[in-house]
Amino acid sequence: METRTKIALVTGGSRGLGRNSAIKIAQKGLDVIITYRSNKEEAEKVIEEIQALGRKAIAYQLDTKDLKSFDAFVKQVGDHLEENTGSRNIDYLINNAGTSLHSSITEVTEEQLDDVVDIHFKGVFFLTQKFLPFINEDGGIVNISSGLARFATPGYAIYGSIKAGIEMLTKYMAKELGSRKIKVNVVAPGAIETDFGGGVVRDTKAVNDMIAGATALGRVGVPDDIGGVVAFLCTEDARWINGQRIEVSGGMFL
Repeated sequence: METRTKIALVTGGSRGLGRNSAIKIAQKGLDVIITYRSNKEEAEKVIEEIQALGRKAIAYQLDTKDLKSFDAFVKQVGDHLEENTGSRNIDYLINNAGTSLHSSITEVTEEQLDDVVDIHFKGVFFLTQKFLPFINEDGGIVNISSGLARFATPGYAIYGSIKAGIEMLTKYMAKELGSRKIKVNVVAPGAIETDFGGGVVRDTKAVNDMIAGATALGRVGVPDDIGGVVAFLCTEDARWINGQRIEVSGGMFL
């Protein structure tokens, strides 16, 4: 009997950690759906890379801040899957899409706070809610948090606090979805060299050196340090990991 190929959906899969996660998941033998907010060209490059691995892949535009677009997006994905697999279901949902906010508590505006809440909390919550009827039993959800939910770095009060909320939400999801054998975990990267937050970690030597000095393994993380951990959580080997926060930071601020 032929084993059904599992399918993972990665939001924000056109760049950075999402891109690396999508490719690593494909390397584990899963087919992949990614979303991108604005850069279709980069998304298509990721699709080509995944297809070169012999896996199926497709990219859809999605702004996770636009909650009203979720119903149409879920239908679009479901129609595609039904046509190509005979089922509207996926196996894994990776809530990765996000933006950064670096601002002191005295300067944060209501609009900035609302943006972070909409993208990093409401977007994650409601996209997951919309997909729940279409996640297979024994599947999983991986939420992306941050080391900033564990330690406080000035300027990241809003971002870190919302990510801490995602970590608690992950526990509630794991508890409520356990009856369906759906595992829910959170991966918390440390500082990573990407274009995230304007590339400040990657491009600012003083910041890079400071983080390397505060990390037990003596360097700043790169996307390739993270994607494999997300991919592992989308495999049978991780079937008994549930409701856990996995920090992937090289031992930052131990």
